[in-house]
Amino acid sequence: MTDAHKLKIALVGCGGIAQAHWKGIQAHSPRIHVTAVVDTDAQRADAMAEQTGATPFTSLADALAQGDFAAVDILLPHALHEEAATLAFAAGKHVVLEKPMAHTLESAQRILTAAKKAGTVFMVAEQAQYWPDARAVRELIESGTIGEIITARAFFGGPVRPGSGGPRPWRYDLAMAGGGITMDGGAHWIRPLRMWLGEIEEVVAVTGRPLVEMDGESLARSILRFRSGVVAVLDTLTAGVAMGPGEEFRVTGTLGEILVEKGRGGRVLLFDSENPGGKVISGQKDEGRAAAFGYELNDFAGAVLDGTALEASPEYSLGELRTAFAIYRSAESRQWEKVWE
Repeated sequence: MTDAHKLKIALVGCGGIAQAHWKGIQAHSPRIHVTAVVDTDAQRADAMAEQTGATPFTSLADALAQGDFAAVDILLPHALHEEAATLAFAAGKHVVLEKPMAHTLESAQRILTAAKKAGTVFMVAEQAQYWPDARAVRELIESGTIGEIITARAFFGGPVRPGSGGPRPWRYDLAMAGGGITMDGGAHWIRPLRMWLGEIEEVVAVTGRPLVEMDGESLARSILRFRSGVVAVLDTLTAGVAMGPGEEFRVTGTLGEILVEKGRGGRVLLFDSENPGGKVISGQKDEGRAAAFGYELNDFAGAVLDGTALEASPEYSLGELRTAFAIYRSAESRQWEKVWE
């Protein structure tokens, strides 16, 4: 495939998530060509440039002025999303932006306004939309395999990883992150629930900080009421040094139950009258969820190059952020809080 048929893109931010996106591009998004990389740390920019064959820059402004690309992939801490996105939109670029859209709802709204003004493609990269196991569960539900949904449970989290002796993670800084575990990693568990059960109407929750080094919550226990009337439980937790096995998702219906095992090697299991002991529907073989980074970027490339609709619009992608902030409000008010005001 020639460059004329590819989407030239700049990776903005060369940290760990940039590596995941680069691997995804190589494996599953052949229509994307990385032509620029940007990081304020020149050494990191140079290292990423060597990996990708792209031109390195230490500022997005310089990249926009001098680089050769039509789109940007923003891979920065949450509080830096708005500045980078609005700069790119003002330059007429297409933008794919790692979730959450921003660290506040006000900032997210300003990004949406800038995107509409630019008229370019805007996508919030929520990899859970493309997880193979999330898709498998959706197919089972939509086919009526487990009947009418009664309830669901989701758990995200794990033990605290040993410190590396390096600087404090930016995710621990509330001003930079905007929230704690629910807003960050927990968003990946909220999206599948929305894919399967519809939109969330309101939440009631409690939060805590067992990981005292993190400004935001490292514990949240929430009840989510969906517009359909279905109620689900969402737990998010980072604490302790070890945790036992369990499940990440459990969806219960009138005809059976679906379980997604905990861990990247987890399986999707179906329990019904024909399979009371459980039937393996799919497993996390090969790349598993890691492949989703490439799938989402391939979706973005199609929207830019072919004009196809994104699987999830940026407005829809506000749902995880709104749910997290509703959880935070509920923890303060000790009452049910609406997600969409």
